[in-house]
Amino acid sequence: MAYKITAEECIACGACADGCPVEAISAGDAYSIDASKCIDCGACADTCPVGAPKAE
Repeated sequence: MAYKITAEECIACGACADGCPVEAISAGDAYSIDASKCIDCGACADTCPVGAPKAE
């Protein structure tokens, strides 16, 4: 099960992208996770200061 970033909660700080070991997260107005690359490790959720990434 891949993680997904809740756009309404994302503050676009980039912490999740920096913490992702497989570079599945890309920048935009809010960050987004490519489900086909996500390995469900939870690193993004662990590094996000506002808890925007959630397991789907």
